[in-house]
Amino acid sequence: MIAGVRGTIAAIEANAVVVDLHGFLIRVSASTRALAQMGGVGDAVSLVTHLVVREDALALYGFPEQADLDLFLLLLNVNGVGPRVALSVLGFGDPGTVFSAIAEGDAKLLSKVPGIGIKTAERIVLDLRGKLPKHIPSGASPTTGIDQDALEALEALGYDTLEARSALSGIENRSGLTVEERVFAALQRLGSR
Repeated sequence: MIAGVRGTIAAIEANAVVVDLHGFLIRVSASTRALAQMGGVGDAVSLVTHLVVREDALALYGFPEQADLDLFLLLLNVNGVGPRVALSVLGFGDPGTVFSAIAEGDAKLLSKVPGIGIKTAERIVLDLRGKLPKHIPSGASPTTGIDQDALEALEALGYDTLEARSALSGIENRSGLTVEERVFAALQRLGSR
């Protein structure tokens, strides 16, 4: 199996990146979030990958970090979730945010992913809740009361739930911060995007 690719970006397509491996071009499907983080044509890229073998095709899926690949593989075990839907979930939020939504049973948040309805979101939560890794990526711990207050404050300011959760999960050493400090730090993260 192909465990990863390292090379130069030859082209970025809507749902994939073409990587130049010293003259050998390979198309790697990736989430929109991963594609946005990669840089431009000519930049170096390193991805961990998963090869999906079908009767009529070989498809290589690439991820910037192992946590993304781990979540992708977990999602593929859910009935009704294929590689494209799994990539949509990964494009919707960082692994920490998605793991957090699953751990908290937040099917409503997952149902906002394009291609996933409420029933599929509930199935994802039901199937994966007990299969989450022991070490969840940083920022994916269940929402504390203070985080919930900060989340609601960000939503009141017009940010959607995913943006707000992602911004809050990215705050380092947030355990000693007040609600106001967390909201301010999250707004700084949102403003830098």
